[in-house]
Amino acid sequence: MENRKKNCGLLRRLGAIFYDCLLLSAVLFFCTLILLPLTHGQAIASGNIPFDIYLYLITYLYFVWQWSHGGQTLGMRAWKIRIEGVNTVDVPWQLASLRFLLACMSWIIFGIGFLWSLIDKDQLTLHDRYSRTRLKLINVHD
Repeated sequence: MENRKKNCGLLRRLGAIFYDCLLLSAVLFFCTLILLPLTHGQAIASGNIPFDIYLYLITYLYFVWQWSHGGQTLGMRAWKIRIEGVNTVDVPWQLASLRFLLACMSWIIFGIGFLWSLIDKDQLTLHDRYSRTRLKLINVHD
């Protein structure tokens, strides 16, 4: 039987996001830990803009590097999801970067960009549509 890939639905997508948030928390904790010698062991103050930018860049690298090098984050692997371009299987870093920025905007506007997938005929989020990428289920047999 032919292996057909279907677009990923919202619940599976949210499951992968939750899993990735757990893993990313550990990464961000470690990246904060390595800064402590620079602060002489003192906590980094809330609202520290350079620190916030540092954490944002780590988050960016976590997602964009994995999307553009293998098409999956660890959370996506666990939920059997793969990111693909509309016209290609692999996603170049430029599209992955655009997707990351648009996904951040989707969260900022109260998740509306994600909820869009509930009414989209292809179950695509707004950041899927505008970055010309999509999340596909892997190992789905019809």
